[in-house]
Order: sequence, then C-alpha cells, then structure tokens
Amino acid sequence: MTDTMAIEDYLAQGGVLTAPDNAPARYRGELMRMMSTFVDSELAGSAGFAASINLAPGIKERIAASRITLEKADHAERVLEVMGSFGTDTGRYQSQHDWAARVARDADLGTARGAGDMRLSVFHYPLQGWTDAVVMNVAMGLATGVQLAELSRVSYAPLAEVFRAIAPREARHAELGLEGLQRIVATDAGRAEAQAALTYWQPRVAATFGVAGSARYDTLARFGLRHTPNESLLGRWQAALAETLGPLGLK
Repeated sequence: MTDTMAIEDYLAQGGVLTAPDNAPARYRGELMRMMSTFVDSELAGSAGFAASINLAPGIKERIAASRITLEKADHAERVLEVMGSFGTDTGRYQSQHDWAARVARDADLGTARGAGDMRLSVFHYPLQGWTDAVVMNVAMGLATGVQLAELSRVSYAPLAEVFRAIAPREARHAELGLEGLQRIVATDAGRAEAQAALTYWQPRVAATFGVAGSARYDTLARFGLRHTPNESLLGRWQAALAETLGPLGLK
C-alpha cells in the first residue's frame, strides 16, 4: 500500500509510467478503460466509413473515404498493441463485437456508451448518405483533434507516444472531410442538406465530451490521465466548429 500511494503521489505531481508492472490497480483499470474507448471508437468509425466508400460521388472522395477507413483501423491496432502489453488477448478483442452495428437513427443515447463495446455514443448512430457522412466526419474530426491533444499528455508514456503519432493523421481526416464539405456547400441544395446533417450530428458529437463537473475527472487528473475538464474541452471544440463551418454558411 505504501508503494502504491507513493506512485499515486508521483503521478499527481506530473510523473509518468513506462511499463505495466509499475501501474497501480486503479490506474491500470482507468487506463484500460481509456484505451478500450479509443480502440472501440476507431473500429466502429472505420466500419461506418467503409460503408460510405461506395456512396462517394467521385474518385477523389472515394480515395478519402478509403484512407479514413484504413487509417482508423490502423490507429485502433496501435493502441490495441499497448493493451496487449497489459495482458489483453488482442486477437479475441478485435473480433468480439460487430463494429458496424448501429442503433436507430432517432435513438437518443446521450452520453451512454450503449450495450457491449466501449465506443463513444456517437459511433452507435448510422450514417445516412454521403453528405451526412462528410458532415459527421468534419464535426467528429474536430472533436478528435481536441481530444487527442488531451490524450497525448497521458501519464503512461508508451500510450502518449502512440497518441502523438496518431494525431496528425486524424487531423488530416478532418481536413479531407472539410475539402469534401466545401464541394457540397457550393450549391444551395447541398448547403441545406449539410445544415440538416449538422443539426443532427452536433449534439451527438458534443455528448462525446461527457458531462460537466464529472466526478471521475478528479480521479483521472490525480493519475495524470486527464488535465483539462470536460466542459473546457467541449468549449474548445465548439469554437473550432464555429470557426471552421461559419465561413461555409453553416450554423
């Protein structure tokens, strides 16, 4: 117990861990939860965009959707390898859920994760057409950028390194989506369709940041697994969304 408390004090003061053997049980549990959420979300996101490839209106868009599908699966694999160092059966893990499964379009999960896997709630909703997929990709891509800036500072060094390597490629996914969205809003009909999609996806992406004043945040912050409260991250995303979509005539 003395050793465990010493490690927790070390983490609270900004220390980092570099191997599973050093991780206290509670820290290990929270770290595994964090990694599972990321892996499951990336696998579900990849499965969702895979279904959109054939909806792409042109070769450029098809390539972008294919790239996003591939790289999200690759990002999941990289974090899953870190989970493997903690004893996770990585082969079984990646095949235990239907990553393409979705709830009804009009379902309201709020911040709940749904049954089964640990994907963020937004990845339980189905994409509905090309414009819908592009808008979701831009909105969630900007959110992922904010979230990865936070995750890249986690106190488990091997995982932080993976997140820092992943971050530029996830940022490129949002850029690819924005390029597609710019072509969509070039017409009045396209802008109206994009606005309807944004109205649907914005609250669902916002829910991925969790609740304000989260009781778990204090524990995660003490372990060096979080540094910025949910409501602050949400505010950063809202500002980025307005800055990015405002010039396109989207609210």
